[in-house]
Amino acid sequence: MTPGEWLESGAADDRLTVRANGSGPDFITAANKIQFDVQVQFCRPRRWALAGILPIWRRDRVMPRVDGVPLTDLIDRFEIEAGMQPAGGAYGGLIPTYLGDNQIDDHYRGKTAIATRSKIPLLACECGEWVCWPLLAEIVVADDVVTWDKFEQPYRPQRDYSAFGPFRFDRRQYDDALQDLAEPISSDIAGG
Repeated sequence: MTPGEWLESGAADDRLTVRANGSGPDFITAANKIQFDVQVQFCRPRRWALAGILPIWRRDRVMPRVDGVPLTDLIDRFEIEAGMQPAGGAYGGLIPTYLGDNQIDDHYRGKTAIATRSKIPLLACECGEWVCWPLLAEIVVADDVVTWDKFEQPYRPQRDYSAFGPFRFDRRQYDDALQDLAEPISSDIAGG
């Protein structure tokens, strides 16, 4: 690598430049873009006999997109290519109402009571439960960059996620994406 050369994504942990003397990184810039999508779900009772009695309710999920790709697709591809079992279709977006008094924007800044040691759930199980099959990561918020790193599946501690990520986002772009994320709510849509 020559000084000032930009690496393509995947060629190193992230894009970086080398000092003029070739001794190492001069600075690391955010190379990834983040977006948070709200996936609207309408839920109804599972038992057909109760369908006319119980209300339909709305339960939204928040799905992070990294560089335009849903995080579920990125982790599915990684786990399948790594030969992990089970893999593919195991993860879903987070349901904000499961946060209780915590706010979803604070959660994605790493400030939440729903943490496992220093790691935060970025995805929940495909069924929606946060503790069932979460994808955990460390969220580090600095002045200019937000980093997602050290991914983990807590129920398969032997799995190696060191080649997944890290993802680095420009702090202003990250904060703007969270600002655009309206607090999804769950509510009754129709009564019986």
